[in-house]
Amino acid sequence: WYKQAHSSGLSNMNSSNNNNSGSSGNNNNNGNSSDNNKKEEFRRYLDKTGVMDALIKVLVGLYEEPERPQNAVDYVRRYLGAPQNVDVEGLKRENEQLRQELDKLRKGGSNKKGSS
Repeated sequence: WYKQAHSSGLSNMNSSNNNNSGSSGNNNNNGNSSDNNKKEEFRRYLDKTGVMDALIKVLVGLYEEPERPQNAVDYVRRYLGAPQNVDVEGLKRENEQLRQELDKLRKGGSNKKGSS
């Protein structure tokens, strides 16, 4: 299953997208060709950087699980090594507060140097 999925890669997605785009009534072949080139370039990028392999491996792992997990997204995150129970929004807020504090300290430090 893995080899079949890997060998087809995004080509199956491309062919299904091409069929869908043709049904919209848009006969612009130049735009279609450009879209196909972009999709192919993106597929090569994903393949070259190992994203395709990583995604296929995680999906194979999920497929081979004896019992389906309640939350497949959490399964994928764990498999790919994402930290669990992290408040991303909280970390973003804290980061912004620390950046503002650092800016204030830098501005305050430059004023003191100028007055010496």
